[in-house]
Amino acid sequence: MNEIITGYTTEEKLNILADAAKYDVACTSSGSDRKGKKGFLGNTKACGICHSFAADGRCISLLKILMTNHCVYDCRYCINRASNDIPRATFTPEEICELTVEFYKRNYIEGLFLSSGVLKNPTYTMEKMCETLLLLRNKYHFNGYIHVKTIPGASDELLATAGYLADRISVNLELPTAESLSKLAPNKSLKTILEPMGKVSDTIKAHRVAIGKDARMERSRGNMYLSNSIFQSRQSIERQESITDATVKNALVPSDAGNLKRSFAPAGQSTQMIIGATDESDYTLIKTTEKLYQSYDLKRVFYSAYIPLNADSDLPDMHTPPPLLREHRLYQADWLLRYYGFQANELLSEEKPNFNELLDPKCDWALRHLEYFPVEVQRAPYDLLLRIPGIGPKSAGRIIYGRRYGTLDFDNLKKMGVVLKRAHYFITCNGHRLYNTPIEEQYITRQLIDTNGRDNWKVNNQNNTYTQMSLADFGIG
Repeated sequence: MNEIITGYTTEEKLNILADAAKYDVACTSSGSDRKGKKGFLGNTKACGICHSFAADGRCISLLKILMTNHCVYDCRYCINRASNDIPRATFTPEEICELTVEFYKRNYIEGLFLSSGVLKNPTYTMEKMCETLLLLRNKYHFNGYIHVKTIPGASDELLATAGYLADRISVNLELPTAESLSKLAPNKSLKTILEPMGKVSDTIKAHRVAIGKDARMERSRGNMYLSNSIFQSRQSIERQESITDATVKNALVPSDAGNLKRSFAPAGQSTQMIIGATDESDYTLIKTTEKLYQSYDLKRVFYSAYIPLNADSDLPDMHTPPPLLREHRLYQADWLLRYYGFQANELLSEEKPNFNELLDPKCDWALRHLEYFPVEVQRAPYDLLLRIPGIGPKSAGRIIYGRRYGTLDFDNLKKMGVVLKRAHYFITCNGHRLYNTPIEEQYITRQLIDTNGRDNWKVNNQNNTYTQMSLADFGIG
């Protein structure tokens, strides 16, 4: 079934492998800032690079393909698993390079997102992916953004080569617990995933310190003011800021990588977790996310709502709709962890393991902690302002700045970007409320659910609006 088929044209392969790649969540090029270079194609700062997203978070300005959908693994949730009888195809490294360059010249894309099934074994697959990147950078002089998803189990040398040639590198966790991996992905283990993730993290850290940057990835300027941020915990600081002999020893070193003088994964490292294929709670998912950020300083954790593709007794029924609203809430919670100073234990607990999907997690938290409200915006510190629904890092910073020079009113707050339709339940401005509403959990919950109803409907029905981009969108065929 996984024998390589050679009869397909490049266009037929593209149809198969672009469609097969739509279940991988792409990420942005934030953190990579190469400008255009004479004699080279592309750059990572061009207007439009990674700025257009489909509903599931995919950046549509990347050529997003699999090198192959042949796979020796039999992960039960995957459409490309070995036991599935589906059309199979494999690109050669030259074909991927030619497609990337031709699509770039036609202004269809600004970069490449390259993933792959496991062809023969992890090492063989990564060799082919690295050969592709070397050709693209050296022979085709492609200077644009590249995100590569690595294959756990490949050698350190190949992992290093991929990291020096790509802008972002991913090692997909797929499922949040060892039990789930053992049950649904018997060819994978947490050890084979976390070991390369740790080595990539140490190499990124060593490179950042070597060029005079902070060992940690840049996130929000406001994070430095949040003493309770997950990135300020003792464990996180010890992991991220201390360059020890062990860190240097674990740093990845390629054999040559074409003698390119490049930074190692300048756009950082990310991972992906599938949501809804197994029965883990939201609490388990965000606790796993928090540990990944603290221990491996990931740039992003991506969540992918499980789409039932395979009939299997250990998977949701084939007619089960993808948990898109749950995915949306997890992304919102992820932002609270990274930019708002929340801890996973504050958002959820073993007693309350799941979010109220009808409310965003910040409102959900505020309604369970009404003893903190209302907050007087004229006096509240930055970290407390961030905990008010409807106030984000930018508007909180504007409030801190603006109140130095005068008294604020609700019109000022609206102009500063405060979302008053949520915030007004939780704040006072100079001792006054916007409306005379009771600070009572059930009442505010009903009002917020009604306010969010239209947005919630859009999220749950977005799969009827957005589809994976096809060749027809580019006028090809």
